[in-house]
Amino acid sequence: MGQKEKIRFWLLAAEKDWQVCAHLFEKGDNAYALFFGHLVLEKTLKALLVACNNKTPPFTHRLVLLAEKAGLELDSTQLEILETVTDFNLESRYPDEQFTFHKKCTQEFTQKWLGKIEGIRTWLLQEIR
Repeated sequence: MGQKEKIRFWLLAAEKDWQVCAHLFEKGDNAYALFFGHLVLEKTLKALLVACNNKTPPFTHRLVLLAEKAGLELDSTQLEILETVTDFNLESRYPDEQFTFHKKCTQEFTQKWLGKIEGIRTWLLQEIR
């Protein structure tokens, strides 16, 4: 598979996850919508990594690490968003006994964070092109 096909692979996977994210949010499954929001950014960052160096991206879910490996300069807001969204990956998959994260994921909270995810996603897509 060539570089363009690898980039396309990651971007198509991210787009599919973005559709799932929207569907989950529409159905009120907010914690899992945020989990898929994380996947969208992870896969988009991996597409950017392939675009930058044509190497297989590392097997990690840590968004800040992926951004750094892609050579992105993050401002404090972007850094905070990527760190928080990385936490969504863990908190939704490994809930505590009280399901604290799931309770925190109100419609308003989730909508706010999906907006931030969409903003980072848009920026990353511009960096790829």
